[in-house]
Amino acid sequence: MSRTARIFIAELIGTMILILGGPGTVMFGQFLGFNIGVLGVSLAFGLSLLVAAYLFGHISGCHINPAVTVGAWVLGKTKASVVPFYIVGQVVGGLLGGLAIFAIANGLEGFDAEASGFASNGWGDHSPAGFDFTAMVVTEILLTGFFVLVVVSTSRRSMPLGFTGLTVGLMLALVHLISIPVDNTSVNPARSLATAVFQAGWAMEQLWAFILFPLIGGIVGGLAWKALVPANDA
Repeated sequence: MSRTARIFIAELIGTMILILGGPGTVMFGQFLGFNIGVLGVSLAFGLSLLVAAYLFGHISGCHINPAVTVGAWVLGKTKASVVPFYIVGQVVGGLLGGLAIFAIANGLEGFDAEASGFASNGWGDHSPAGFDFTAMVVTEILLTGFFVLVVVSTSRRSMPLGFTGLTVGLMLALVHLISIPVDNTSVNPARSLATAVFQAGWAMEQLWAFILFPLIGGIVGGLAWKALVPANDA
């Protein structure tokens, strides 16, 4: 199998794991009334990334997030020629993960994806705590930037062996602890698309923002690391 095919498949499966673990926990736990809470959902996202990173990190770096891929490309750690294989794999994997959640949830009598919100991201009336557009923009750019900064830092020469998955998983959990109340936490366009298409209402109308601003944050994070890292530790 070619390297690009392995990247595509690894990113597809890894993103499916993230969607099933994150939004899946929201839909099958939080939405159904189990007391999972913000901490539980945050850990679900973090653990999903952690296990995917140890599973596929040696194949693709386990980006499973277009913002991470863009940040790595800005740094020169990911070649432009393979970026499409990363992003298409992430989008397809996210949609398959969302489809699996949708199919399972439809086994519950009376389930309505649009009315449930389907774990989608939003601001204003669709923010968990009522945060406005500006708050969402600042949150997505800033936290995606910090997240990508941490992710790309794990590829440095001085990174302790075996700790990359733990580092990125804990960072994603922290990001969710901070921002779930603001906009249900995106920092990942593939994650936002995976739920919005099945909510099929207001989430699709607001989706553009959760594609644009995480990508901007990813570029900011990549440029920040490029400015900070010593040449002998890149």
